[in-house]
Amino acid sequence: MITGLHHVQLAAPAGSEPLLREFYAGVLGLREVPKPPELAARGGVWFRGEGVEVHLGVEPDFRPARKAHPAFLVDDVNACAAAIPGAVPDDLLPGYRRVYVTDPVGNRIELLQPR
Repeated sequence: MITGLHHVQLAAPAGSEPLLREFYAGVLGLREVPKPPELAARGGVWFRGEGVEVHLGVEPDFRPARKAHPAFLVDDVNACAAAIPGAVPDDLLPGYRRVYVTDPVGNRIELLQPR
C-alpha cells in the first residue's frame, strides 16, 4: 500500500539548471539538494522543501508538461502570483485560492492556498 509521496519528477532541457535554480530556489523558496554522484552525471537538479521534493531531470527531446503538473501548497498565493510573471488565478477549486504558473522551461505548476 502507498504510505506517502517521495518526490515529483518533471523534465527539463539540457543546460537549464541555472534557470531552474533561480525559479525553484529563488522564487519558490525550495532548497537544492545534491543528487547522488551516479545520477548527477545525467544533469538535472533536485529541490526539497517542507514535505515536498521535486526532481527535474534532463530529457533529450524535452517538451514541457502543459496539463500534468505538481500542485504545491503555499502560505501566500498572492505573493507567489506577484513574484511570477504570467500567473493565472483560478478560484474553481472549493476551499482553495490558486494560481497556475509555468517554470522557466514551460512546465505547468499549480500553487494553492487554503481559504
